[in-house]
Amino acid sequence: MAGSIPASATASGSGAAAPRSGPWREAWRRFRKHRLAVVSLVILTALVLAVLIGPFLWRVPIDEIDFTARLQGPSWDHPMGTDDLGQDLLARVLYGGRISLAVGFAAMMVAIFVGVLVGSVAGMAGGRVDAALMWLTDLFLSLPQLPLLLLIIYLFRDALTKVVGPELGVFILIVIIIGGFNWMQVARLVRAQFFSLREKEFVEAARALGASRLRLVLRHILPNAMGPVIVAATIDIAAAIIAESTLSFLGLGFPPDVPTWGRLLFDAKDNLDFAPHWAIFPGAMIFLTVLSINFIGDGLRDAFDPRRVIAS
Repeated sequence: MAGSIPASATASGSGAAAPRSGPWREAWRRFRKHRLAVVSLVILTALVLAVLIGPFLWRVPIDEIDFTARLQGPSWDHPMGTDDLGQDLLARVLYGGRISLAVGFAAMMVAIFVGVLVGSVAGMAGGRVDAALMWLTDLFLSLPQLPLLLLIIYLFRDALTKVVGPELGVFILIVIIIGGFNWMQVARLVRAQFFSLREKEFVEAARALGASRLRLVLRHILPNAMGPVIVAATIDIAAAIIAESTLSFLGLGFPPDVPTWGRLLFDAKDNLDFAPHWAIFPGAMIFLTVLSINFIGDGLRDAFDPRRVIAS
């Protein structure tokens, strides 16, 4: 018929009209193919929900002392056992998980903010500014982190806790210190992305249309450089949790009455022979959290890998 439309034209027209999936949806599709990353995301989500909601369901005070139940193993009354004062370890692990995870995420935000700022300025400015900022980055990379962490906490903890209180003061100090020693890799990643993206056609087009340098960075370059930054963020969370646990295990973290996972390990070290459960459960929480975050990082790296994008 004269008015009929060829099937090929209809098919091509419908194909042209089909919406293209965005880069974030494509990244999520590739991430779901990484089974370990998906399982790790489920485990990490369960852990976060447990430490957030658990204390409202398990209403045992973290400082309730019962000498008749001291150093008991797991039971119906105390699913994770008790410590040397008879305090319920499940309640303390759930409460401590909030602080440990909060330190990890807050320190990650500090590291990402500083790293993106330094990397963006270095990658956009170039020349002497880039050389100076990369010299500063190399300087921080060469510093021994753990001794400096211990020294800074030893020097400034008492002064800060007098101003804002012991728990909040130590939290702020630990977050700033850990974040301040984990921004260097992010800065290098962002700098490399800026060097690659600032000469692309879409950036040149925006520059020709009169876009300011700030607009070029915020609207065109930085959003396209966030893939590697997200991967680095997962690594920074795991590193921050381990650093906080290390400081607490060494006795230079939170006060003794704040049961972070690292502090629980520190308190359990003298009772490992006859109360191993005291160290097993907080240690398992650290292990599962860090392992899950690392696998999620692997999945994100594969999802944002340009070579895999082309292959898919």
